[in-house]
Amino acid sequence: MSHHFLTRSLFVLMLVSAFCMAQALAPTAVLAEPSNEEMTEEKALALAEQFGVDVGEVDKEIQEILGLTKAEGVVVFEVIGGSPAELSGIKVKAIIKEIDIFEIRTLLDLGNALEKTISKPNFTVATYEPMSGVGVTGGLNFHFVRFLQD
Repeated sequence: MSHHFLTRSLFVLMLVSAFCMAQALAPTAVLAEPSNEEMTEEKALALAEQFGVDVGEVDKEIQEILGLTKAEGVVVFEVIGGSPAELSGIKVKAIIKEIDIFEIRTLLDLGNALEKTISKPNFTVATYEPMSGVGVTGGLNFHFVRFLQD
């Protein structure tokens, strides 16, 4: 066997081991617990706007338009220019699935998660981005969000 083959094999083995270890140590997404003050749709929409997106819940019509398997989640209708959402690469038609470790299934989930994370200097957002006209139905993307401090 060549030295190149052994080096490449060792590198692949290290990558697989690191991936497996990261999967084992990664926290499982949880639903954000409501704070003392009740989350409302209006408050959730205001937090989403502060983050830089105009959003709505995925209903049957949006499910069909985007070719989704379930009418669940929060879809991005608009991304505000210059916002943390835009700077992190979030796109129109993306479905927000997680914010940090919080699973997003409804607008209230989004509000509760943003309430817990938006005051942090940075956090992650996982989105599902459907692809139209392609054999693959879409992909999961992770966005690193930074809030610039004065």
